[in-house]
Amino acid sequence: MVSLLDTVDQRTNLVGENRLELLLFQLQNRQLFALNVFKVKEVVKLPHLNKMPNSHPKVSGVANIRGQSIPVINLRDAIGLRPIATDEECNLIITEYNRTIQGFLVGKVDRIVNMTWGEIMHPPSSVGRNHYLTAITKLKKEGREELVEIIDVEKVLAEIIEYDASISAGILDEAIVDKLVGVKILHADDSSTARTQVEATLAPLGIEIISAENGLQALEILKSWIAQGKCVEDEILMLITDAEMPVMDGYKLTSEVRADPAMADLHIVLNTSLSGSFNQAMVEKVGCNKLLSKFQPDRLVEVVQDKLKQKLDIK
Repeated sequence: MVSLLDTVDQRTNLVGENRLELLLFQLQNRQLFALNVFKVKEVVKLPHLNKMPNSHPKVSGVANIRGQSIPVINLRDAIGLRPIATDEECNLIITEYNRTIQGFLVGKVDRIVNMTWGEIMHPPSSVGRNHYLTAITKLKKEGREELVEIIDVEKVLAEIIEYDASISAGILDEAIVDKLVGVKILHADDSSTARTQVEATLAPLGIEIISAENGLQALEILKSWIAQGKCVEDEILMLITDAEMPVMDGYKLTSEVRADPAMADLHIVLNTSLSGSFNQAMVEKVGCNKLLSKFQPDRLVEVVQDKLKQKLDIK
């Protein structure tokens, strides 16, 4: 058996290199879709599904995988297409997002490809606002170019699992709550759902969120302040960044920030839906200050308050 340390080392080889691996699959048509391999625990042939009374209509049932009950989401149905019909080509992609495990019912699983985030593009604006894509890319196969659509799983899950953006009683520190008003935070995330969730928690506290859709966009904002002679740490309390983003991921963004003396000390929080054993190794490799799994409103507020207390030297 490969040791945990060997596995961590294999996974973290991509970290800071602005690379990713995509699992390609179909949804019972020729169009290719993709998920980041980091999120995938395993792929199995579709097992027997047990129906759940009163479950969400896009949940096909529950699969028993080695004694663990895993809810199965019909991915074709979840992104607004006709529900996938179960047949001999159906597979189950078991994933871990936001500290939960779920399976996605898909058709044929194609292959895994290794790419750079620079090859991953935002969906064109012509697709409108209600699409379920976080990005697109193109691949060459048999002399022709294929479009690959990367699913915004956070949006899919947010429509099935109700996320509460409110803060629990006792989390807000009354000694500092008034000092949160006017604080600015730069937030980089390619998922509009994730950006909305963070803003829904922090904006009611008077915190201003400066949004970026990818790491490069966030880096350009930081560099523009430096070019204007501004101190980055005077402009924002911290940078909150997703791990996976088109063009430039959060790991590469962090590496770029740490390499620039004008912003090397910026407080950086990696806010990711990635869960599991690899996170701490990733954070240590690129130099983030904090790791925060999505979506935890209480922890998000605690991280912001702790940093503000440190900045203001409040015990």
